[in-house]
Amino acid sequence: MLLHGWGVVNQKALKSTSFEGVRPLESGPRVGAPVGNYFSRSRLPQGVNFGIVKFLEIYEYLASNKLRDAKGGIMIHVKRLKAWSTGCRFLVLGLILGWGFPVQAQDDSKKCYKRNYAVNILFENDLWGSGSDQHFTHGTRISFVESREEMEDTLACTPEQREKESGGLDILRNILKPLAAKDSPLRLSTDQVSIILGQNIFTPEDITDPNLVVNDRPYAGWLYLGVSLIKRHTQQGKIKYFDTVELDVGIVGPESYAEDVQTWWHKNISDSPRPAGWANQLKNELGILLSGERKWRFELTPQNNSGLQVDYMPSVGVAFGNVYTYASAGMMFRLGVNLAVDLGPPRIRPGAQGSDFFKYNKEKPLAWYVYVGGEGRMVGVNIFLDGNTFAASHQVDKKIFVGDLYTGFALVVYHFRFAFSQVFRSTEFKGQKEVSEFGSISVTYTCGW
Repeated sequence: MLLHGWGVVNQKALKSTSFEGVRPLESGPRVGAPVGNYFSRSRLPQGVNFGIVKFLEIYEYLASNKLRDAKGGIMIHVKRLKAWSTGCRFLVLGLILGWGFPVQAQDDSKKCYKRNYAVNILFENDLWGSGSDQHFTHGTRISFVESREEMEDTLACTPEQREKESGGLDILRNILKPLAAKDSPLRLSTDQVSIILGQNIFTPEDITDPNLVVNDRPYAGWLYLGVSLIKRHTQQGKIKYFDTVELDVGIVGPESYAEDVQTWWHKNISDSPRPAGWANQLKNELGILLSGERKWRFELTPQNNSGLQVDYMPSVGVAFGNVYTYASAGMMFRLGVNLAVDLGPPRIRPGAQGSDFFKYNKEKPLAWYVYVGGEGRMVGVNIFLDGNTFAASHQVDKKIFVGDLYTGFALVVYHFRFAFSQVFRSTEFKGQKEVSEFGSISVTYTCGW
């Protein structure tokens, strides 16, 4: 309804864009008709179709027909600019709204899917751990999540009805499907997709020394965009296990803006010393990380128990890329109320992964739990210790086996989730004096249509 209302308003805006006194050089068929016909049959959400069609119609009208005024043949730049502005608004808003808020089927009494959306903001920083600035010193991860649930009428829906309710999740799954193995989440009916923006920052122990610290880890940063897909496997309404596939692509080096972020953070947030050694950081390099994980959920108390519940979730995972390559195994235990609300709080890789999304239940709007867990990794590649893949850079001798221990709590209040974790990471390279300690804070907001 939101997208439909926006479309009506902007159709009026388009009609109000006056082309009086303007004529094309040549007459011809109505511009944009073939484009409109093509996209009206496409598998994109209706909002995206609408934005693309209107933008291309105006583009063809302006670019192909070379507008002139009726008197002197002079290009009318003001009207061109006004039309371009209208077209760009159709394209940008159509893409955003069409992706995030897909148009529902015309028959509201029969919806094929229930869609939920969430925004998750996660910060990890050693300020909330050891209070020092060293090793993994800061991480930011922001994600937009779309989650799809089948309803009673899903099986009765025709392909056309399902297509009308397609969203960003379906588009990504269809694009990536040919690249996936038969039993991967991309080949199945994916339940959840997250679009991710993140940044990780690493420094040696002494950030006040402007010289290269040979026996300590390099300065390094990684700025990346990612997409994560999750498939839940259920039995009698309970999640037995779920699969996660994530692809992150970004830049390692000065273009990650790690120096700028840490300098600003120290000046405005932590009042820590200004980092002086960023001239020695890793060089620019494209960073790619493809990771996958399977996590099982076992209940030690009945699901319908209105009191305290206990569950545990073992997991295994792998990651490949020039940023990280590792194999992992872990375990998490939780104690609380309404544990089915999520699959654990989110974390920044490498580390035990939870879920960006939680399931809001209006009948049980409050949930909480405390948790403890651990994960071990066998590491083949860690660019933040090994140095640049091709260019000469500072490096240290990494350890093959690294482990995390963590504990924390999560609180769900209606549409909001707050979570905090305290993480202890074993030494990662030879010569590292002490374990790393940092805190993880996340806030999630969810809503549904």
